[in-house]
Amino acid sequence: MKLRKKGDETKVEMQMTAMIDVVFQLLIFFMLSFKIVAMEGDFNVKMPLAAPREGLPDDKQIPPVKIRLEANAEYGLGRMSLNGQVYETPEKLRNYIIGFIGPERGPGSLQDTAEVELDCDYDLKYAEVVAIVTAVSGYVADDKTVVKLIEKIKFAPPRKGAGG
Repeated sequence: MKLRKKGDETKVEMQMTAMIDVVFQLLIFFMLSFKIVAMEGDFNVKMPLAAPREGLPDDKQIPPVKIRLEANAEYGLGRMSLNGQVYETPEKLRNYIIGFIGPERGPGSLQDTAEVELDCDYDLKYAEVVAIVTAVSGYVADDKTVVKLIEKIKFAPPRKGAGG
């Protein structure tokens, strides 16, 4: 900042060059440090209610697909079963879900009305649950399009399992 005196008046001049340089440096810093993250799923998750609802169930509604997730001693995914059938990996479970839903998509289809209920052990790691939610909710196809499977996902109240 310079002060110039001309007679009785004092004039203050602001040097804008340094301020503009700082703004551009901040802009470049944020542009270079910006990280694009992988696309996350859009999950329609229903948490368990405190009490069951009264009344009769809708006849058109199919019962939820119940997936049991059991923790092992290290709190990882020890066993995963659907209607008594054991699946070793989330990919095998996804293949079953693809076959279960079929090729039809859109309103009124099985994909639109199907619902998954996850019955997880209390001690199961959160990352294991997210992997299963990802497996049943959809996948990214070879042509980079998102294929949605079952979007309605709810959780049964957690219970103690083999891991704890």
